[in-house]
Amino acid sequence: MAKTAKTSKKKVVKVDPIGRAYVSASFNNIIISLTNNTGQVISWASAGKMGF
Repeated sequence: MAKTAKTSKKKVVKVDPIGRAYVSASFNNIIISLTNNTGQVISWASAGKMGF
C-alpha cells in the first residue's frame, strides 16, 4: 500500500511595513539589504547572485 504524505502548515512570517534599505556598492558587486527597524535582515540580493 502507498503511504499518505504528511502535509505541514506554512510558516507565517510577520513583516513590519516600515524598514530600512542598505546599499553597499563596490567595483565588482552591489549588495542590497532590507531590514526592519531593529536591524534584522528580512531580505538581501546582490548583482553577483543574480548572474550579472
